[in-house]
Amino acid sequence: MADERLDAQKSFFGEIYLSVEQETRGRGKHLLIQSINKESELELTLPPFLENLDVDGILILSHLSTAYTNAVIATGIPTVLIDHHHPAIHIDCILTNNRFSAYEAVQHLFELGHRNIGFMGNISFSPSYYERLDGFQLALRDLGLDVNPDWIVTDALEQSEYMMQTMKAIRTQPTAWFCVNDGLGFLANSTLHQLGFQVPDDVSVCSFDNGQLSRLATPTTTTMAVDLNLFGRKAVEQFFWRMEHKVEPFMELLLPTKLIARESTAAPRS
Repeated sequence: MADERLDAQKSFFGEIYLSVEQETRGRGKHLLIQSINKESELELTLPPFLENLDVDGILILSHLSTAYTNAVIATGIPTVLIDHHHPAIHIDCILTNNRFSAYEAVQHLFELGHRNIGFMGNISFSPSYYERLDGFQLALRDLGLDVNPDWIVTDALEQSEYMMQTMKAIRTQPTAWFCVNDGLGFLANSTLHQLGFQVPDDVSVCSFDNGQLSRLATPTTTTMAVDLNLFGRKAVEQFFWRMEHKVEPFMELLLPTKLIARESTAAPRS
């Protein structure tokens, strides 16, 4: 199951779906995909195959609301949640190690010589982004760096107009930005160019996911790579394990990332 979104996460979740489909087929099972629109989500309307208990299990891919996710769980069908979690949701979850990955991104910038580092994300969109802010702040603390509130953007939208207004309002740019996904990294990169800054000579940009936008950007974007095939494999493995161990405690599995250093990060000018 997935929700209907039009932002940069579409390809991210699409790749995970393909991995899930391949892994499921390899185990002799048929995968049924069902998109959930906003109206169904708000009204807690479940697809007929869930109401009729016609499936062996459920994989929830993406950020359905907590209320809707719990309505799915209430069917009693074994369920695994992919790339999302919440304290009020009690099922198995397959997640990125967001805190430690953001920490590593900041450490990379620090090792290049950056001491003025900004954060760009929307922490209300997902606990994952809040955790990346947490990892960002933990890294600043451990590295002895100050937090400048002007450089902490926690309501960022993946929109060109928003990014331009936000960047213009910042009187003095940090020497580097950490962005919680490649969409924001791409927009930050292009907006800085429009404002007359050179990336990475004036400002470095590091993002997250290693999606297509990080490879299409000019310059290409340094990013924390998420292994989407591993996401799919581990989700299906956990799902089949859960079907055989229905009374075992629920678990969260944190998957590692890998830093991909590209052209958008370099040592700051003296």
